Amino acid sequence: MQEWVDIRIPPEKIDDWEFIDREVQKEIVQFNRGNLGYRLQRKSIDARQKNAVYQLRFVLFEKGKEANPRSSQWMPKDVSRSKPVGIIGAGPAGLFAALKLIELGYKPILFERGKEVRRRRRDLRSIQQENIVDPDSNYCFGEGGAGTYSDGKLYTRSKKRGNIERILQLLVDHGASEDILVDAHPHIGSNKLPGIIQKMRGTIEECGGEYYFDHRMVNFSENGSMGITSFFSNGSKFNVEALILATGHSARDIYHLVNRKGLEIESKPFALGIRAEHDQNFIDRAQYNKKNRGPYLPAASYSLKASVGDRSIFSFCMCPGGLIVPAATAPGEIVVNGMSLSRRDSPFANSGVVVTVDPSKDPEFQKYGVFASLRYQEMVEKKMFEDGNGSLNAPAQRIGDFVDGRISESLNRTSYIPGIHSSPLHKILPNDIVYVLQEGFRQFERKMKGYLTNEANIVGVESRTSAPVRIPRHHIFCNHPQMDRLFPCGEGAGYAGGIVSAALDGERVVQGMNKFFKNK
Repeated sequence: MQEWVDIRIPPEKIDDWEFIDREVQKEIVQFNRGNLGYRLQRKSIDARQKNAVYQLRFVLFEKGKEANPRSSQWMPKDVSRSKPVGIIGAGPAGLFAALKLIELGYKPILFERGKEVRRRRRDLRSIQQENIVDPDSNYCFGEGGAGTYSDGKLYTRSKKRGNIERILQLLVDHGASEDILVDAHPHIGSNKLPGIIQKMRGTIEECGGEYYFDHRMVNFSENGSMGITSFFSNGSKFNVEALILATGHSARDIYHLVNRKGLEIESKPFALGIRAEHDQNFIDRAQYNKKNRGPYLPAASYSLKASVGDRSIFSFCMCPGGLIVPAATAPGEIVVNGMSLSRRDSPFANSGVVVTVDPSKDPEFQKYGVFASLRYQEMVEKKMFEDGNGSLNAPAQRIGDFVDGRISESLNRTSYIPGIHSSPLHKILPNDIVYVLQEGFRQFERKMKGYLTNEANIVGVESRTSAPVRIPRHHIFCNHPQMDRLFPCGEGAGYAGGIVSAALDGERVVQGMNKFFKNK
């Protein structure tokens, strides 16, 4: 028996379940059976034709015998007296590692350099309004990690890394909308994620796990062949059975610490570019082929990529109806990122447009060895800050002017609260990045007519797309090859690139750690 049926409906019928039921029943009748039920499995939008439609896929089952009902299958345990495992970082990798530890009978102890999710807001306000960057509490550091206040997109291409449905269901169990279980591009929103993160902390603490905020790890110690047995934070020593590094892609001090301890790390390619900000109405018209998308279609997004010689350029972290935010993690640098609230009702659409780079092949940066990519990243971020005369007011340019190599006499309005100023980004960014961006924008224009326009700005710099360093680990046990009981994890270790992939990696590392202990 076919296990599903697909229907296509006009946008205005998306909430009309009597209509949807009739359409599904028309498809079910072909099976010539009267005892079939159905459940929505996937919802997406097809805008390839003149009129956009919703595509709905329904799983079929015998009534009373639904196959694979949605459930995370996660069961709480009291681990208050179990073996303690330290987790450095309370982002998605750390949080889902903690939940998996509880499931396997270990006690997670999470150490977060930043503040708990609600108190963190005050530091974000200081960044936006006063240009003050707290190096331990900002858009990247703090409970929930970078994704909490920078959008909450849950789409991932990491289909083979683990059980994505389980990750999404755990988020639903802690307050996320069930829509994320069926949407082709699920999204929570930065206004709703904090509450979900708090509930996850509550679950972990109720099971006996512990949290330490405002705790930055500064060192760890090992006991010969045993590997790591303790680490140090805020002047205190903490004894643990194992240590999971889930510090995120911006914890540069951790890379230096690992290097000082004589442990192997690797420079890796990453991507760097700008944020392109268009009017959301333009993106809607381009994607939906209509002047007004109406109340039944969401703010449209886009995904563009091109090749320029042997380099790739692509849109990244596209935020329909979103905002550009300052994502610096230290004074003296400018970094921008994008976010959307759950309603995605801002008049702006922004996306990272980035170019692949591998500074380890550049003679200028080869001298930095494993820190080549990190040094390259730092260099560009500092140049952006210097151009802004020592504030977070970001350098910007109209897209058409950038492609033509002209300084913009004026700029379009922006969602970026610290403000923007006209600047020759075509001279400030590295020459090879400029060339690929300029050629890439020309190719984007052929794919989306009107994209290359002076009615849109680019804002610099988008540089934290992924970690510039990888911390190697065993492919089965997930421990560092030179240090037992040290488990690199998530984006910061170079093994993930978003909320869901980081969460999946958190679970994978704990499973590897469990195998490691059983193998001893």
